[in-house]
Amino acid sequence: MASPVAQFELKSYGPQIEVGGIDLSFTNSAAMMVVAIVGIVGFLTLSMSSRKLVPGRWQPMAELSYEFVANMVKENVGSEGRKYFPFIFSLFMFILACNLFGMIPFPGIHYTPTSQIIVTFAMAFVVFIGVTLIALARHGLKFFTFFFPSGAPVYMAPLLIPIEVISYFVRPVSLSVRLFANMMAGHTMLKVFGGFVVALGVFGVAPLALIVALTAFEILVAVLQAYVFTILTCLYLHDAIHLH
Repeated sequence: MASPVAQFELKSYGPQIEVGGIDLSFTNSAAMMVVAIVGIVGFLTLSMSSRKLVPGRWQPMAELSYEFVANMVKENVGSEGRKYFPFIFSLFMFILACNLFGMIPFPGIHYTPTSQIIVTFAMAFVVFIGVTLIALARHGLKFFTFFFPSGAPVYMAPLLIPIEVISYFVRPVSLSVRLFANMMAGHTMLKVFGGFVVALGVFGVAPLALIVALTAFEILVAVLQAYVFTILTCLYLHDAIHLH
C-alpha cells in the first residue's frame, strides 16, 4: 500500500526546465491549478452567458457566490472595499476550486495545490504585500502608528510595538499554514482510512462508512478554509484602509 503522503509528491510533465538552479517544470500541482482556473471561467461563463428572469440550475450558484463574497467585503471592509472586490472574489473562487477539485481523482494529474505550502504562502504573501502597499499609499508615514494602539500609555511602547510588529509580519505565515495544514491533514486521513478498507476486504464496511463521513467533512473543510482565508484577507484590508 502506498504511503499516505505519496499523494503530495510533485510530478513533472514534459521537459525538465531549470533556471538559475530553480526548477520551473510544469508539475501536477500547476496542472491542477490550470484545471481550477478553467473550471471557474467555464462555470461563470456558462452560468451568466444566458441570464434569464427564471434562472436555470447554474445561474443561482454563480449569483450566490457573487453575493456571498460581496456581502463579506461590505461587512468586513466597508464601502471603500468595493474596488478590491474583483481580487477578493477571484481569490475565494480560486482557493475553493483548488480545494474541491483536489477531492476529485483526475487520472494522471490528481493533486491538491493548496496542500502545498509554497502555493498557500505565495497567495498569503501577495495579500500581505498588497495590503501593506495599500496602507502606505493611503496613509503614508501615519501607517506606522498601526504598531502602537491608540489610547495605550506611552511607557508601554517598548513592549507593545515589538509585539505588534511581530504579529503583523507573522500574518502571511499563519494565513498560509492554516490552509496548507487543514488540506494536507484531511487528505492524509482519507488516504489512511482508504488503506484500511482495502486491507480489510469484506470486513472494511465500517472504515468505508467512516470514509464517506470524512469525505463529506473534507468537502465542508474545503469550503470553510476558502472562506477563512478570504475573510482574513478582508480583515487585513480593513486594517490597511482604516488603521485603528
